[in-house]
Amino acid sequence: MEQTEQIEGGITAVEGFTAAGTFAGIKKIEKADLALIFSETVCNVAGVFTKNRFPAPPLLLDRKHLRKKKGRAIIANSGNANAFTGERGYRDAEAMAEAAARALSVPIESVYVASTGVIGEFLPIEKITGAVPRLAAQLSPNGGRAAAEAIMTTDTFPKEIAFVGEVGWREVKVGGIAKGSGMIHPNMATMLSFLTTDASITPQLLQEALRQAVDRSFNCISVDGDTSTNDMVLCFASGRRGKEIRSKGAAYRQFVSLLEKACQTLAKMIVRDGEGATKLVEVKVIGARSDAAARRIAESIARSNLVKTAFFGQDANWGRIVAAIGNAGVPVRPEQVDLFFGSEALVRKGIYQGKAAESKVAALLKQREIELTVYLHSGKGQATFWICDLSFDYVKINAAYRS
Repeated sequence: MEQTEQIEGGITAVEGFTAAGTFAGIKKIEKADLALIFSETVCNVAGVFTKNRFPAPPLLLDRKHLRKKKGRAIIANSGNANAFTGERGYRDAEAMAEAAARALSVPIESVYVASTGVIGEFLPIEKITGAVPRLAAQLSPNGGRAAAEAIMTTDTFPKEIAFVGEVGWREVKVGGIAKGSGMIHPNMATMLSFLTTDASITPQLLQEALRQAVDRSFNCISVDGDTSTNDMVLCFASGRRGKEIRSKGAAYRQFVSLLEKACQTLAKMIVRDGEGATKLVEVKVIGARSDAAARRIAESIARSNLVKTAFFGQDANWGRIVAAIGNAGVPVRPEQVDLFFGSEALVRKGIYQGKAAESKVAALLKQREIELTVYLHSGKGQATFWICDLSFDYVKINAAYRS
C-alpha cells in the first residue's frame, strides 16, 4: 500500500475496539449524552490536554491515570463540562471511572474520563453511573457512530474518520471521533477527540507522535479565538500490527503521517461545523523566515474576527489580512507580500492588483471552501491553519447556549 486510504467504521474500524452511546439524562432533551469506548486488550495510551489554567476535574484524573501510559476504556459525557466544580467534581469524575471499571471488569486506573458542556454545574452522577451497565452491554464493533453522537454539544453532525496505511511494511489502521463547534482555537479548543490504532509503538514514541499530529491539526484551527477547560485528545494503541516502533525511523514517520492525516481530517470537520459557519478557509503562509514565524502569521490571521466577518460577507477586504500579518510580531517586508485567493492574485509585491482582480476574488468568496495563500518571499518557513467565517448565527447560538 503506497498511500493512506479512508475506510469505514470510525473509531471501531480498528479491530479489538468496541463503542456505544446512550441517553443517560444529562441533556435537557432526549439525545445521546454518554459514550463508552473499550479495548479488549491493554493499550499504550498517549494524551494531549488543554493549556487553559483551569483544567476540569476529568483532565486532572486522566493526567493521573496517564502516568502508567496504559488504558482499556474511555467514558465521556456531553451536556455538562464538570468544570469549576471543585472536590466534588473530581469525586464525580472518579465515580464515572469506577462505574465503567466495574462494568468492564478492569482496573479503575485503566479508564479515562471526559466531559463537555456547560461549565460550573455539578454532574447528575447518579444518572450517569446508573446508565453505565446498560451502556457497557451495548458495546459493539459497530458502535463508533453512536459514541460520536453521544459526545456532541452544539455540533450539527457527528465527526468520525478511519484510515489505513503502510507502516513498516504492514497495514496499520487509525480510527477516531471528535466533537467541537465553538470555543475553538489553539491550545486547544472546546473539543474532544479519541483515537485508536492497531500500531505497535512504545508509549514514549506514541506520545511524541500524538503531540506532533495535534500540533499540525487540532492546534491549527480556529473558530472564535476561545479555548476551554476540558479539551483533550487521547490515543489508544493496541499493538496488534507489526514490529514495535522503538525509534524515529521510517516506520515512525509513516505512523506519524497516518495519525496526522486522521487528526487533520477531524480538525477540518470541526471548523466546517463551526458555530454558525458558512465557509471553511484554508490559510497558508509560505516563504517565511522559519516555520515558527509562518505559524505566528497564520495564527494572527486566524485570530482576526475582522478577517472572519469579511469572509462571511464575501468581501475581499484584503486590508484586514495584511493588518493581521503586520500584527503577528514577525519581521515582514510589505513589498514582498503576495496574497492569493485560490489561483487569483489580489496583492503582488505589496501592491493591490485592482478592481478586476478583486472581482474575480469576490466570485471565489461565494464558495463554501476557500484557499487563502500568503507568500512572503523571505525564507522556507511555512504553516497552514484552517478557520471558518464568523456569522450572525454565531452570536445567536452563543447568546442562547444555556437557555
